[in-house]
Amino acid sequence: MYETTYLRAASLDEAVAWLREHEEARPLSGGMTLIPTLKQRLAAPSHLVDLTRIDALRGVSVEGNVLRVGALTRHAEVAASPVVASAIPALAQLAGVIADPQVRNRGTMGGSVANNDPAADYPCAVLALGAQVITSQRRLAADDFFVDTFETALDAGELVVGFEYPIPLRGAYAKFRQPASGYAVVGVFIAQFADAVRVAVTGAGASVFRWSEAEAALGADLSDAALANLKMDDLALPDDDNGSAAYRAHLIETYTRRALQSLLAQPLRQPA
Repeated sequence: MYETTYLRAASLDEAVAWLREHEEARPLSGGMTLIPTLKQRLAAPSHLVDLTRIDALRGVSVEGNVLRVGALTRHAEVAASPVVASAIPALAQLAGVIADPQVRNRGTMGGSVANNDPAADYPCAVLALGAQVITSQRRLAADDFFVDTFETALDAGELVVGFEYPIPLRGAYAKFRQPASGYAVVGVFIAQFADAVRVAVTGAGASVFRWSEAEAALGADLSDAALANLKMDDLALPDDDNGSAAYRAHLIETYTRRALQSLLAQPLRQPA
């Protein structure tokens, strides 16, 4: 690791001030991506701003028809939360299949989403559920947040502080895991709302994306039949060691069907 200065913030205001003061500083929450990156000398921040003592950025709650999750809430806490399981069971299930127990007990929702790894799980839920990403200075719609590989709409010195998830009528997530890392080779999240069906895909592009053709088909007919002849265009999909573009297209089609079958097996939630 390169030499760096460690700072532990006692408040959000202090963390933001330090990040603005030190142009090459990086925020640290769970550290599941940042620390390995530092060890491999792929990053050399001048300062590490530790957020872990900012208790205001933790916790889950439901207000009306919205699930609120603090950015520092760990994956294991989301997976085990009865509040999350009652409001959006698919989000709890997704959190429970992230990586491995060590990562789930350290990694945070905010860190994962802000990092925007193209094979991460949480961005798929954020996008499919149409969540609002709450930052230290504004609110960003999920559709506007994810830009490209490891790139988001966050400005320098801007921190993710929490998420507001509209609670769907039903939701489901299906994932094909990379066996070594636990990341998604392909993951598909389907969320059913009163006026729309949203389908997000992770692991199969430069960033998480919505499959608009599947949304249109399922919005017109929420059944297995709607997907029978639907094909994913593989021209924009990656071709790498985890699978060819054609293979990934096949996985997207397969795991969309699996997510839909899981969704249809659930009872409809009554809006608050």
